[in-house]
Amino acid sequence: MKNALRAALFLLVLTGPARAFQPFVVRDIRVEGIQRIEAGTVFSYLPVKVGDTMTDEKAAGAIRSLFATGFFRDVRLEVQGNVLIVTLEERPAIASIDFVGMKEFEKDKVKQGLRDVGFQEGRIFDRALLDQAEQELKRQYLTRGLYGVEVTTTVTPLDRNRVAINFNLNEGEVAKIRRINIVGNRAFSEEELLRVLQLRTPGWFTWFSKNDQYSRQKLQADLESMRSHYLNAGYLEFNIDSTQVSITPDRRDIYITINISEGEKFEVGDVKLGGDLLLPEAELRSLITIKSGETFSRERLTDSTKAITDRLGRDGYAFANVNANPDIDKEKRKVSFTFLIDPGRRVYVRRINVVGNARTRDEVVRREMRQLEGSFFDSQKLQLSKQRIDKTGYFSEVEVETPAVPGTTDQVDVTVRIKEKPTGAVLLGIGFSNVDKFIVQASVQQSNFFGTGNTVGLQVASGSVNKVASFSFTDPYYTVDGVSRGFDVYRRDVNAATLGIGNYRTSTVGGAVRFGVPYTEYDTLFFGLGTEQVKLFLAPDSPQRYLIFQNQFGANYITLVSSAGWVRDSRDSFIWPTRGHLERASLELATPPGDLEYWKYSYTHQYFHPYSRNLTFVLSGELDAGEGYGGKPLPFFKNYYSGGIGSVRGYRTASLGPRDLDGSFLGGNRKVNGSAELLFPVPGSVDRSMRFGAFIDAGQVYGFTEKLDLSQLRASAGMSFAWNSPIGPMKISVAKALNDKPGDNLQNIQFTLGALF
Repeated sequence: MKNALRAALFLLVLTGPARAFQPFVVRDIRVEGIQRIEAGTVFSYLPVKVGDTMTDEKAAGAIRSLFATGFFRDVRLEVQGNVLIVTLEERPAIASIDFVGMKEFEKDKVKQGLRDVGFQEGRIFDRALLDQAEQELKRQYLTRGLYGVEVTTTVTPLDRNRVAINFNLNEGEVAKIRRINIVGNRAFSEEELLRVLQLRTPGWFTWFSKNDQYSRQKLQADLESMRSHYLNAGYLEFNIDSTQVSITPDRRDIYITINISEGEKFEVGDVKLGGDLLLPEAELRSLITIKSGETFSRERLTDSTKAITDRLGRDGYAFANVNANPDIDKEKRKVSFTFLIDPGRRVYVRRINVVGNARTRDEVVRREMRQLEGSFFDSQKLQLSKQRIDKTGYFSEVEVETPAVPGTTDQVDVTVRIKEKPTGAVLLGIGFSNVDKFIVQASVQQSNFFGTGNTVGLQVASGSVNKVASFSFTDPYYTVDGVSRGFDVYRRDVNAATLGIGNYRTSTVGGAVRFGVPYTEYDTLFFGLGTEQVKLFLAPDSPQRYLIFQNQFGANYITLVSSAGWVRDSRDSFIWPTRGHLERASLELATPPGDLEYWKYSYTHQYFHPYSRNLTFVLSGELDAGEGYGGKPLPFFKNYYSGGIGSVRGYRTASLGPRDLDGSFLGGNRKVNGSAELLFPVPGSVDRSMRFGAFIDAGQVYGFTEKLDLSQLRASAGMSFAWNSPIGPMKISVAKALNDKPGDNLQNIQFTLGALF
């Protein structure tokens, strides 16, 4: 009875504005009361047309349709003769949205969030949507730990039936986590479990990471981290019984309690294989890292299933399914597994699509692909293709997707999604020390010139030591096989007096052509040939050995320089590598008919190893040696020097090694440098563009007559920070010498900054 009464009242309200009338044929329709909305828009929603027979039912339907648009506050239908008059009262439009007192968020980003609930400038004003907008604002503040936020909304009418919306905010104080209690733990101490969690009580870095602010998403992630910690330690029956989150009445302090049941520790029993074994059983078992008799680990179990899936993917089985079915024996506390393998159908790649390249040509991406169209799917080649595209350095993100082709069971497409980054750069370098002056250098480089993949560079450096002007061009695919070709033209003026290595100046003008020939996916041979003219300028106070060299060989040299080298690069990323090697060996040879005859050999090696998802260990080493031949010495201006931001941080640039009687740095013909660095992200941040590092450097330069004595190595330790900032790459390092000797020149801070355009 009540439902029937409600329906009758609703129909009465709905049809109230329409006066009951006898059916008639509509000869014309007139719309009145509209201000912003076009008449055509009204007619498009009106279910009655000229020539229709108007009835009470059609009038009620017309009113419902117009109200349903949400554009109108009131709708009335009237009849004059055979003319239908539609009188409308529009809802106001939102002219502006503003926020007063907002400090925690950027206004533009908040407006974008409100658009997701349909509340934005230009839309029709609706009280219900305004309430949703207020709730969305409060929800955003709750994610930042601001539980005491107060939102007051003011709606101000404006001319032309518009309104201005002002959100007045009192953000209040941030609620902090004061205590996290874990109840039920026996195998691990509470301190050890708290280290697994991202949420924590206020500490040294929480002002930056904000991990002392409660978030439901962070708590759920922490619970999963705790679950993984127990399952990887063998506690197969681990369970999180409940979680309680409470906040104090003043909304400033939060207390979290996590109740857990650990269960018993399980070992692995039998490990079997089942299903369709396309590969030899011995090969499949070698991929399984979980072994009988060991403590159960979910991580090793997952790695095993993934390894088998990846191996099948290399043979074209893109949709292989591997499930590890458990058989739990609670009495013996053992769990056995049967790996059931379903390889599915072997598939091949129909088409490769490149998405996201606005400037870069498709061929620049496609030439790095090792997975080809029309060939069988190979997961290893796809991974290699992704790494090669990433190592070009042209893109900030590279993702590879393999969607199935609709209507087929044996075809996939490969979609390479890339996000281009600025590849032109102006690099500025500044050095600080307690004894040196500022040295400023700049270079302009376009690594993806007009989207062709070619590199064009112009460097200009002006400082108290070096003045450099150079131009370079590199085509990484001079041939379709990946042979690269490059040109270099340069002028380099060196004033060594301020470095303390003796008063001399050189002016060098030269040019070179170089080629790179890849012979494996990771190895490349380099060859180069160039010539340069060196002019030497000495002063009366120049060291005697410099004057002797000038008297014997003159002050103007034309040199023919040939070079050869080898590079092996197996790093997983060009910008932020986490695993792999970078090895480089090179030989530079100055030969007749040039005026100088010498050789210089260099070998560098970098090793990257991921200790965890966030920690990367980097080990670097460098060995250099040089000598003259044909009765001519190695020119003193070709000596090796060490110390400074590029070698042993903590020591003044070029200050290591033997010295002359007047204290000037001689340099040497042999150099040894080494570095160990642990890289980690900024605490609380998942931004890959920022990383901290803790390092130890060591190195030394040895003279022509000195023995290679490693006890003479100088060492330093410190912290580094690297950031791909919006204005370019930035590096800062603070170092302290560990074993400096009397007379050593120390340099504690180095800083470089690049600006992208």
